[in-house]
Amino acid sequence: MSMTDPIADYLARLRNATGARHKYVDIPASRVKAQMSKILLDAGYLSGVKYIEDDRQGVLRVYPKYTRENTAVISGARRISKASRRVYSPRKRLPRVLGGFGIAIVSTSQGIITDVECRKRGIGGEVMCEIW
Repeated sequence: MSMTDPIADYLARLRNATGARHKYVDIPASRVKAQMSKILLDAGYLSGVKYIEDDRQGVLRVYPKYTRENTAVISGARRISKASRRVYSPRKRLPRVLGGFGIAIVSTSQGIITDVECRKRGIGGEVMCEIW
């Protein structure tokens, strides 16, 4: 079965797993999802990411991070640029998620990076999603 928006599926699986307090969630792998997972891991939203080989495209096993009170570190995730409506932003108009408490993941000519890194490098790009 083909999927029209795999990044929206990635975010929905992540939201559902954190809402149900799952230890991990398996997501069909791709390079974009692996890079997004690495960004979330570096930002402290995930406790681990593991690539599992299978007979198809592979699986990313993503381990959401929880606090000591067993609340998820990720409280929300939203897809910004969709297949039906692409959202591009120059460097001066990149979104600030919750006044800097969240991150936006941006696809640029230099790879997939956060909005903070975009501001440092002075570049803009396609705003893929927001995580808070």
